[in-house]
Amino acid sequence: MPTVFEETTPAPRQPPQHSPRHGGFRDRTHGWTSFALHPKDIRFETQEESEEIILFLRQHFITLLPSLLLCGLLLFVPPLLFPMIFRSLSQTIGLPVGYMVIGFSFWYVAAFGILLMNFIHWFFNIFIVTNRRIIDIDFVHLFYKEFSEAKIERIQDISFQTKGMVATMFDFGNVLIQTAGEHPNFIFESVPKPAKVVDVLSDLTRDTGRNPL
Repeated sequence: MPTVFEETTPAPRQPPQHSPRHGGFRDRTHGWTSFALHPKDIRFETQEESEEIILFLRQHFITLLPSLLLCGLLLFVPPLLFPMIFRSLSQTIGLPVGYMVIGFSFWYVAAFGILLMNFIHWFFNIFIVTNRRIIDIDFVHLFYKEFSEAKIERIQDISFQTKGMVATMFDFGNVLIQTAGEHPNFIFESVPKPAKVVDVLSDLTRDTGRNPL
């Protein structure tokens, strides 16, 4: 499994800390975190010593709902459909009962594989904003990922899109970032609180403009 980020060993418990910027507390993260402002216990593999994570993002968890519904539907298909198919085939070519067991097993393994791959894709596709750069890590498959980054000072334009009733209800959308770098366009897809993400990025670009790194 590729190393994308790691949770650090928690330090001894201390009083809550105010973030020096953006006026919020540091968020404690867990395995299902989709939005964390100034996360406490996360580092990523290319993080520099003095680099601070401002935002840690994944796609909103609700985006997994279609995969969960599909998997649930697939679980109910074999008990309803397979007996009729095998009964019909047994009357013509005499299939043994063991073939039905193999068919059930293959079907459920395939259904679980679809759900697992969608979950892994969601879990390892992450977006990170630090005090120096924006990072887009795209998980393609178990042995390949794409890592794109751009310096904060190269950001030229930031906007977001929230499309549809579901996205509006659960407050997620696409954040569009235009840069002057090697990768001119970054898209943080279906991330929670897109307006907040734009606000944080805007503050960072203004701060960087006043105090170039």
